[in-house]
Amino acid sequence: MTTPADPTYTWLGEELDLDAYLARIGFTGERTPTLATLRELVRAHTTTIPFENLEIILGRGIPLELDALQDKLIRRRRGGYCYENVLLFAAALERLGFEITAMSGRVTRGATNLRPATHALLRVQTADDDRIWLCDVGFGWGPLEPIELVSGRGEFSAGAWRFRLDSQPDPVGGELWTLYQFGRDGFVDRHTFVTTPQYRVDFAVGNHYVSTSPRSPFTTRPFVQRFHAELQHTLDGTTWTTNYPDGSDEVRELEVAELPKVLAEVFDIELDAADAAQLTRAQWPAAPRSS
Repeated sequence: MTTPADPTYTWLGEELDLDAYLARIGFTGERTPTLATLRELVRAHTTTIPFENLEIILGRGIPLELDALQDKLIRRRRGGYCYENVLLFAAALERLGFEITAMSGRVTRGATNLRPATHALLRVQTADDDRIWLCDVGFGWGPLEPIELVSGRGEFSAGAWRFRLDSQPDPVGGELWTLYQFGRDGFVDRHTFVTTPQYRVDFAVGNHYVSTSPRSPFTTRPFVQRFHAELQHTLDGTTWTTNYPDGSDEVRELEVAELPKVLAEVFDIELDAADAAQLTRAQWPAAPRSS
C-alpha cells in the first residue's frame, strides 16, 4: 500500500479546478508534462493574469489557500503578486505531472543594498527533456517562456525580450543565480535566487512580510503590471509606464480619478463600485524615476 504524500510538501494539485484554470489562461493544448506544454502554459499564464497588490491597498489581506487563489485569480478574474501566481501555477503543474521545486529570490532591480528574499519562482523538469527550467510567472514582466537553468549562456531572447542568466558562488560555496533583463538602462539585474527548496509554509512567511510590513513597497501604494508579448504596462502609484523590448518607454501621470478606468481598460482588472471609490479617495504618490 502506498503511503499518501504529506500535503505540506505538495502544491495541492489534486484540489485544483484544472478545467477552470486552463480556461482562464486560454490554454487548449495537450495536458501532458512535456516541454512544449510547459512553454505554452508559461506564455498563457504570464500574458493573461496580471500582477497586482490592490487587496492590500484596499485594506484586505492576501490569503494563499488554494480555494482563495482560485476564487480571486480564476473565478473573479483578478490578478495577484508573485506568491499568488506561483502557487496557482505550481498546483497546475503538479496536477499535470511536472516535477517542480519552488525557490525564493531577492528582487534587486539594480539595487546594491541587501533585499529580503520575497520573490517566488519555480524550478521545473519535464517528462520528455533532461534539462532544468526556470519558470518565473509571478514577476509581472515575463519571461514569456521557461528559461533553461544553465549559467554563463550569455544573452538570449524570450520572444522580443532580452535576458542574461549567470551564477556565481555564494558566501558559503553554493550557487547564487542572477537574472538580468534589458530595459531603458540596458541590462539590469532584476533578481537573484538560490535553488534551496521552498514550500508553501515558506511562502506564507514571506507573504506575511510583503503584505503587512510598512517597509514593503506593496503596502504603500498601488502597484500593478500587465505583460504582453510586445509590451508591458506598469502602474506605480499614479504613474502609468508602458515598456517595450527595445528599452524605450512611455510615461503618463494619471489623476487619481482615472485609476479605475485605466485598471479596467489597460490592466484587465475591474473593481466594483465600492473598491473603485475607496481607491480614488487616497492621494497616491507618483513613481520615482531615475535619471
